[in-house]
Formats: sequence, structure tokens, C-alpha cells
Amino acid sequence: MTYKELEKAVQLFNISRRASLTEIKSKHKSLVKKYHPDKGCNDPEKIQQINAAYQIIITYCSNYRFTFDHNEFMEQCPEERLRDQFSNDTFWAKENKNSDHEV
Repeated sequence: MTYKELEKAVQLFNISRRASLTEIKSKHKSLVKKYHPDKGCNDPEKIQQINAAYQIIITYCSNYRFTFDHNEFMEQCPEERLRDQFSNDTFWAKENKNSDHEV
């Protein structure tokens, strides 16, 4: 696989450069539904292009090396980044104490 092939596959799927595996699979499913020959699509090559693009993207994703360091985790999980950033802030700590007592 070349980068150009991957780029073309991503363009065909019309997904962002930071798509999740769930988004990729969902997009593939919707494209197959839309262009499947049984749905009346008069372009049989289109479904072949979609499936070939899917294989390129999935192959890339399955060979991708994930980073399990702290910075990447914080980027992937923004709620945890905010919790970590503000956990020692007296304003937010006070807010949390009050909300615990009101329940």
C-alpha cells in the first residue's frame, strides 16, 4: 500500500483524517447500502472501489502502532485531560464537594 492509495481511500470514504474505527465501519456500511447493485446502482465498479478502499483503510488501521503514553491518552480522552488539569483547582474541588452534598 502507498500513501497515495490510502489518501484516495480516505477521500472516497469522505472521512476526517482522525476517524475512529467505528466511524470507518459505519461509513463503509452506509456506502455499501447506497451503492450496492441490488439497490439499483448502475455502476458495478463503484461497490468494488468502496470495498477495495475499505480493505486499504482496515489494513492500515490493523497495522497501525498505537501510542500508549500519557500525552496521547490525554489527547484521545479529553474528559480525563480536563479532570487531570483541574482536579487540584480549589474552585472545581469546592464545586465537587458541594454537588456531592446536594444529592
